Amino acid sequence: MNIQQAIERWVRPEIKALSAYHVPDSSGLIKLDAMENPYTWPESLRQEWLELLHKTDVNRYPDPQGNELKQRLRISMNIPEDAGLLLGNGSDELIQMLALTLAGADRTILSVEPSFVMYRMIALFAGMPYQGVPLKSEDFSLDLPALLTAIEQYQPAIIYLAYPNNPTGNLFDVAEIQQIIKAAPGLVIVDEAYAPFTDASFMDEVGRYPNLLVMRTLSKLGLAGLRLGLLAGPKPWLDEIDKTRLPYNINTLTQVSAEFALQHESVFDDQTALIRQSRSQLFAALDNIDGLTSFNSDANFILVRMPTNRANEIHAAMKVSGVLVKNLSGGHPMLADCLRITIGTPEENQAAINALNAAL
Repeated sequence: MNIQQAIERWVRPEIKALSAYHVPDSSGLIKLDAMENPYTWPESLRQEWLELLHKTDVNRYPDPQGNELKQRLRISMNIPEDAGLLLGNGSDELIQMLALTLAGADRTILSVEPSFVMYRMIALFAGMPYQGVPLKSEDFSLDLPALLTAIEQYQPAIIYLAYPNNPTGNLFDVAEIQQIIKAAPGLVIVDEAYAPFTDASFMDEVGRYPNLLVMRTLSKLGLAGLRLGLLAGPKPWLDEIDKTRLPYNINTLTQVSAEFALQHESVFDDQTALIRQSRSQLFAALDNIDGLTSFNSDANFILVRMPTNRANEIHAAMKVSGVLVKNLSGGHPMLADCLRITIGTPEENQAAINALNAAL
């Protein structure tokens, strides 16, 4: 049996049908495609961090629970004292741990669409059915009657609601989310990956509902390279999910670096304020370009609909001009003709506007 025959025999058909997650090469380009913080650390902070790393030994395994880091996260993110807290190698690992904990061929994962693609992907990896409920096409808000009907029909084990939503950038109605939490037979995960860029949060609701968990990441704050996510919720739930966590999943360098960074949170608060300000400026600039539709955002990106059937052409032209944004056209019917532009520095945002105008 040759390799291809062996693959045909043993690899799950649904995995063979997939393409691996693609990250485009951004070498030499202004990178506005991945919702990253464009600002690096001040030199004084970098030197202090390097001194800390110089004194950090890596011959031993890391703290398996990351207890010191957890305490710093509780302070930084106002996590209720009685809430359980679980760390993951980015939020992706937490989504995987949730699926593994509740997996079953007759257990559905449900989310809205369009939203974060890993909800669907990891459901597939875990062998679980996935059900997507379309958002309202005019403004990407929740279709509450459709969601409540789907909850009743599919009895989902997990419901994911990104808040703000990726890739649309909008916040969902609080009262409608609360109705979903109350109607859900299983867990509701409010994914607050973009919490630094909005004042809205469900973190203070943790503990008020027995089935509500709040998920966050430090990636968008400015620590994407550390790969650190967290899940907060009722401790009995977190204790069960923790059983699927691989040992020592948060390495020593991530633990000490994230704790150090959060001790200097004002640096990242200042950067976040700049990004929020730039978001308003970029939105105003986009609004002045004829033929585009920009959607309001509480995240660090703006979803923009291009003229009909021109998204691929405009995306390619912007790349030639040295600016890489995310092409979402073709990814979901509701995202036809859409590009997503991450908020960069003022200079990067102006370069994006120039490239966009040239492409049009």
